[in-house]
Amino acid sequence: MASLWLTRSASRARLRHSLSSSLSIISSSSSSSPTTITSPNFITRLSHLFPDFENSRHHFNVSKKNLSLLSNFRPGIAWISTSSGVADNSGKGDQNNKNVAGGPSWIDVYLPRGVQPYAKLARLDKPIGTWLLAWPCMWSITLASTPGQLPDFKMAALFGCGALLLRGAGCTVNDLLDRDIDTMVERTKLRPLASGLLTPFQGICFLGFQLLLGLGILLQLNNYSRVLGASSLLLVFSYPLTKRFTFWPQAYLGLTFNWGALLGWSAVKGSLDPAIVFPLYFSGVFWTLVYDTIYAHQDKEDDLKVGVKSTALRFGIACISSLALSGYNADIGWPYYAFLAAASGQLAWQIWTVNLTCQADCNRKFLSNKWFGALIFSGILFGRVF
Repeated sequence: MASLWLTRSASRARLRHSLSSSLSIISSSSSSSPTTITSPNFITRLSHLFPDFENSRHHFNVSKKNLSLLSNFRPGIAWISTSSGVADNSGKGDQNNKNVAGGPSWIDVYLPRGVQPYAKLARLDKPIGTWLLAWPCMWSITLASTPGQLPDFKMAALFGCGALLLRGAGCTVNDLLDRDIDTMVERTKLRPLASGLLTPFQGICFLGFQLLLGLGILLQLNNYSRVLGASSLLLVFSYPLTKRFTFWPQAYLGLTFNWGALLGWSAVKGSLDPAIVFPLYFSGVFWTLVYDTIYAHQDKEDDLKVGVKSTALRFGIACISSLALSGYNADIGWPYYAFLAAASGQLAWQIWTVNLTCQADCNRKFLSNKWFGALIFSGILFGRVF
């Protein structure tokens, strides 16, 4: 019995010594800053060493001072981004992760696990696409309002919800058709369909659900707008195929994304005024050619190609000119042109300062287009009200 007691005491002493050594290592490495350890093997060994901190304190008499060191100990976690690869620990990887790997989105934090792949398929964690789709609708609705009065807020709310649903449906169609291609692109290989989180059948069912909700919104509009809105589905479903058969998918995307410039006016007026609506529509198309050219360079690893910025500048000039023509034909007030000048500066800033070889800078410039849309909307609103 004494022999057994001595053996247990010796084992306990050795384990206490091992624990103290481990904690001293953590203490020395975390004295200047909190330590992040990402080695799976080391995490496994620590999980055996510290199965229960409270029990460890009582059984091995670990001091509270040493236990407090554990508050600075943080296991490293590589969060998966739907727009990029997984974080790594190499020097180059860390630099790239600043661009493409971030923390968890609100989808990961708040939504049930079974719903998360569908939310990511609809890009609910990336609202920029919804903004880009909604702004031409808001431009048109506001431009069609009676001078001196605010736009129809109910109509604006309907189009906002429609933009969210149509953008999600478009992303679903795109991912269904491109799931094999997406696996070969670093930015897209972790999308739900490409990674296998969702099956194609689940994607098709989700697409039907979104289109059903969109139909409910479309039925709130007049008959002219119902036909016009339904015709946009041809563009939505055929856009992903243009990347296989043409070198100008951005132009087709522009025709698709800015359909709301036509639909918003018809929802208010019951018809189209070509002199006002068509320049507004094509201004959106040229705008899309600018921001999607910047966006597309996130997938390019080669150096800057000559002529890209000069081409984008021409599209930018065409965009601003079309917006000015639309406002002139609509007999809008002078505040519109003040905001248009500010929007011109914002667009020029994007084109001249973007670093097409830097994925992070391309993404920043692309995201800034929501402010361009906001400036044009503000100009139309103030130009109509005043």
